[in-house]
Amino acid sequence: MSGPPDHIGLDLVRAAEAWEQAFNAAMVAAGYPLFAEARGRLIRYIGRDGVGQAELAARAGLTKQAVQLHLVALERDGVLTRAPVAGDRRARRVVFTDRGRAMLAAGDRIKAELESGIVARIGAARFADLRAVLKALAE
Repeated sequence: MSGPPDHIGLDLVRAAEAWEQAFNAAMVAAGYPLFAEARGRLIRYIGRDGVGQAELAARAGLTKQAVQLHLVALERDGVLTRAPVAGDRRARRVVFTDRGRAMLAAGDRIKAELESGIVARIGAARFADLRAVLKALAE
């Protein structure tokens, strides 16, 4: 039995999955176990300055109800809170707490460490080329 055909899409997905697994494991080790669970995936859609709850659902491609369940858990984790939006009684803005900002800082440090590891494996010039190619493909 043969496997799926080999193509660039599989390589890109495998590389992204390997990076995400390494990042999540390091975040768990740094004291943020939420990265081992589905709710941790919402963090990437929030942004440093926060996001409206409805916009978060749209960015994440989830229903408002699913986002609501994850937000309750993330609030329990102490990494974010929902603040009222001036002029709209029903709207809520999702923002990071002090613990959430510390989590983001840990994530920034871990991302830099992961990048350094990649540079050590493939060299600085190839890393620079890789970044340029990935940016071009994302455009």
